[in-house]
Amino acid sequence: MQSQSESKSERIDIRTSPAVKKLLQQAASASHKNVSEFLLEHGLTAASETLTNRVLFVLDDEKWQAFQEALDRPTQDKPNLKRLLTEPSVFE
Repeated sequence: MQSQSESKSERIDIRTSPAVKKLLQQAASASHKNVSEFLLEHGLTAASETLTNRVLFVLDDEKWQAFQEALDRPTQDKPNLKRLLTEPSVFE
């Protein structure tokens, strides 16, 4: 997120259809924002959620226990996977 003292020196340009532009303008207006403020606010929220979902996942107690049990199980030999990872690729 941008701090208060950080200057806005970068620009993001996007192209869209007239219908999408009108929809964004209406949504921004309903939110008492201009389109740039509206897109920035919602874009930052979406970006934060996307990145959080890649780093943090939450499980209830039952699913957490199942996850722990899966991690604790002994490994199994997977001959096909071993072959796949040790044989030369068709691109080599």
